[in-house]
Amino acid sequence: MLVTLLTVTPSHAQTPASATPAELAFQRLQSLAGEWEGKDEHGMAVRTVFQSSISRTVIMEMLTPSGIPPMMTLYSLDGNGIAIVHYCPTNNQPRMKAVPGGGALTELLFSFIDAGNLATPETGHEHKLVIHFEDGDHITETWTWHESGQDHDQVFHFSRKARRSGSTPSKGPVHHP
Repeated sequence: MLVTLLTVTPSHAQTPASATPAELAFQRLQSLAGEWEGKDEHGMAVRTVFQSSISRTVIMEMLTPSGIPPMMTLYSLDGNGIAIVHYCPTNNQPRMKAVPGGGALTELLFSFIDAGNLATPETGHEHKLVIHFEDGDHITETWTWHESGQDHDQVFHFSRKARRSGSTPSKGPVHHP
């Protein structure tokens, strides 16, 4: 029986050697699961939570900057990249995509594709997102707001919130059958 268990593996499980750059980047995003806290470029408090969902095919981020209603972003694999849909308190839904290259992943650049419920391209909306991976417990998100032909960056510096005593630290992506 043990031999059978050792030789049978889920068909969708990928080893790092056979994973595409997009799959490796998505695994990196999955490793962010949990609560994060930090500050924006003005020293105001900000928090975010990453959660894996839908059989680990979607990552949901709930970002709450100081003084702004929460925003939800959904991340999912899309061919050679990672697509996001950002649900904004302004009631539009920008869609962006990052196409990671090979090599060590230090950041993901999500570029605007289009948006739901956007009156015109000049109506205010999130237009770009850069996630910079500093280490396993520190990330920086730079969101670019586009309105009337001008871009304005908002930078959030996050640290992983300390886990409660007795909780098990994440050891990276887990593959489920």
